[in-house]
Amino acid sequence: MSVGSNIKHDSSYGHVTGESIFVDDREATNSEVFVGIVGSPVACGKLISIDASAALKHKSCVGVYSASDFCSKKWGTIFKDQPIIVEDNIGYMGEPLCIFASTNRYDIEHIKTLFKFKIDKASPVFSISDSVAKNNIIYSSPSAFVQGDVEKVFKSATNILEGTFICGGQDHFYMESQACIAYPMENGQIEVHSSTQNPSETQRVVAEALGLSLHHVVCVVKRMGGAFGGKESQAAPIAAYAAVVAKKLKKPARLILTKDEDMIITGKRHPFENDYKVAFDNEGKINGFKIILKSDAGAYSDLSSSILERSMLHADGAYYLKNVYIQGLAYKTNNHSNTAYRGFGAPQGNMTIESVIEDIACFLKKDAFEIRRLNIYQKDNIKTPYNQNIENNMLPDIFDQLHKSSDYKNRLVEINNFNKQKNGKIKGISFTATKFGIAFTSRFLNQGSAIVNVQLDGSVQVSTGATEMGQGVNTKIQQVVSSAFGIPVNNVQIMTTSTEKNHNTSPTAASAGFDINGSAAIKACNKIKSRLCELAKLIFENTTENNKKNTFTEFEVNNKDLDLDFIFKDNLVTQTSTKKEISFKKLVFKAYNNRISIGEYSFYKTPEIGFCKNTVKGKAFNYFTQGAVVTEVLIDEYTGEMKVMKSDILMDLGRPINPDIDKGQVTGAFIQGMGWVTTERLFYDTDGNLISHSPTTYKIPNIQDIPRVFNVDFLLNKNKIKNIYGSKAVGEPPFLLGLSAWTAVKHALSYRSNGKPVNITSPVTGEVILNKLTDLKNGN
Repeated sequence: MSVGSNIKHDSSYGHVTGESIFVDDREATNSEVFVGIVGSPVACGKLISIDASAALKHKSCVGVYSASDFCSKKWGTIFKDQPIIVEDNIGYMGEPLCIFASTNRYDIEHIKTLFKFKIDKASPVFSISDSVAKNNIIYSSPSAFVQGDVEKVFKSATNILEGTFICGGQDHFYMESQACIAYPMENGQIEVHSSTQNPSETQRVVAEALGLSLHHVVCVVKRMGGAFGGKESQAAPIAAYAAVVAKKLKKPARLILTKDEDMIITGKRHPFENDYKVAFDNEGKINGFKIILKSDAGAYSDLSSSILERSMLHADGAYYLKNVYIQGLAYKTNNHSNTAYRGFGAPQGNMTIESVIEDIACFLKKDAFEIRRLNIYQKDNIKTPYNQNIENNMLPDIFDQLHKSSDYKNRLVEINNFNKQKNGKIKGISFTATKFGIAFTSRFLNQGSAIVNVQLDGSVQVSTGATEMGQGVNTKIQQVVSSAFGIPVNNVQIMTTSTEKNHNTSPTAASAGFDINGSAAIKACNKIKSRLCELAKLIFENTTENNKKNTFTEFEVNNKDLDLDFIFKDNLVTQTSTKKEISFKKLVFKAYNNRISIGEYSFYKTPEIGFCKNTVKGKAFNYFTQGAVVTEVLIDEYTGEMKVMKSDILMDLGRPINPDIDKGQVTGAFIQGMGWVTTERLFYDTDGNLISHSPTTYKIPNIQDIPRVFNVDFLLNKNKIKNIYGSKAVGEPPFLLGLSAWTAVKHALSYRSNGKPVNITSPVTGEVILNKLTDLKNGN
């Protein structure tokens, strides 16, 4: 059985050898043109006119296109408020004003300099605080999450802390930038090959931009070179640009953004400024918590409302809050239209309460682990602020097991002794947790489909709506299908995702890609297996001389429930009651000869899911993926340089489909989360130009930044989990554990703060650390 085994990633060899095909690896045709984007030179204003005369005189420029060439002027995943390309009002620096086609891709950068624009410049707003002052709200949560009475608690509280937690944005920095090739087909059809997490939305936006019906557009996704949420919505207008050029010129059109272009044009993780107030007793028990989450949506709404909602849903972190008030507001600014990012708002909510707990510990002169262990969800207090019970809560087990296995107690003593030496270096340690809800918060997205086709040689082709971006979703689906039929995993091929095979697909996001599409695939397998079982039973019962001589006999088979008397294993189908068996391949061939379908389409929807944000009722998540980490850091007090010395992670992933792939997801998510809170700072000038728009100016973690000692382990969880094979999603939950590097820095700095809580922003770069140390030395 391949489920639970460490099967290699289906693209591993291809990635290593360079044989994997990405969008820009597709061979160019002789007639193909290349598309360039010309961005706005201002962050706010009104576009009056475009002078493209000089560009059109260039020998390789064969067309310039603006808003008037698009049938639909605006797009949006939730609210249709963002121009596909600027028609009049400009929302942010670098926003596309027009596109052009060139016969030579190497002329694109020069042609971009030949355009002239007449623009009435206006005053931009870049910060959340300035937008708050203007009351420029783009979205407000319909209802606050309220439990108990926080105001009453505050009036009689023993201790109160309040303040504002600030965290910055983050660029997705995927290896493959936004990319698309559009092919004009016969009868006015368009075939789009896109690096997108959301084929159906890309199909829809392209169709609307061209004025076509959806059945005239096909979106194809082989794989992506990373995405992390950045290709959930924002790949769609990129595809529309290529498609418009392809339709206008009746030639294939290729649009591949450079890393600089991609970082300038596309949105980031939402920066947040969260106002909080917390009441607690002298033991550190939180009695009341109030938080107002404020996000920078950027110029347009994009996915900001859903991201804000998930941030509210994770503002409790892993901690039970008897009296709580959670509200959320998204503000419009003249920054990039911010978008989905791994964690989808949960890190910005979760990080606030982890920071607050560090402050409580510092205020009470206690160990932060004690405060966390006291406040985590226990076995008996499992109701969240949004009225959902936590089933199979493993947090106490995770905390206690990791506390012991990481030797936290002795390490804390060692750190205390080390920091007393005052030798120019300080250490910090932090134990933080994740309790990540798995499901789309929009109920209708919790659906998927699969097509499973068994071939006559017993091999299987599977098509789903899932898209592969390196996370291994194809490999996991391959494993569950091979286990279902009892055949080698190499006999199962996951086909290229295409909207003509799987329609109305949900984006591969919310860590639910495998849960939804894998479940659909299993459902299709079981329908085929039920027919094969019935056929096998008839074959085993037919003992006539003709049958023994392999003469043809036709059987009538009806669709029935899967017969549990049969086992599919080791290329054999065995009836357990009679011990009779037949090879899977032979049974498949007999099914074909008897005109019995060995292919199936299946649809799956996550059961019992549905949350109403207006009434704060219903089940927001199918289940929770939980985990914890202990991270230790070392800081040079003279330079502000920080090194992560050790991280120990313990995750509850149920019963993993592929432990090695899951381990890769845990380590990768942790490092990406760590990067967000330590090194990945976005720099802008006063006009709104992104200065850090390249690998040389934007600092993602490298090999020197990862923990010197890095341990990842999985908790043995034998509980009944309502998911495919008892597994749990892993893509986003561990990202929240990377925040422990930031809280560990905060803990280290507390040794120099004279017992006062340390107020720092995120990311806590070396510069931030050095400035804070200087402030603390000066008594500030």
